[in-house]
Amino acid sequence: MTAAVVTPLSAADRCDRCGAQAYVRVSLASGGELLFCGHHGREHSEKLREVASDIHDETNRLAADNPN
Repeated sequence: MTAAVVTPLSAADRCDRCGAQAYVRVSLASGGELLFCGHHGREHSEKLREVASDIHDETNRLAADNPN
């Protein structure tokens, strides 16, 4: 078994719901992927877990990006 290499999300990756910077990448079991900002990733997390083969969550970067 080989481990999948996950490319980090960048500022160019945008939420499919609202266009904000994406911090969550969802690989769908049916193929394809969706990108979400932290807000929409949390809002839809229950349903996404039902249809995802993998969820790559970088929302921890939000706290690191905002030192206040």
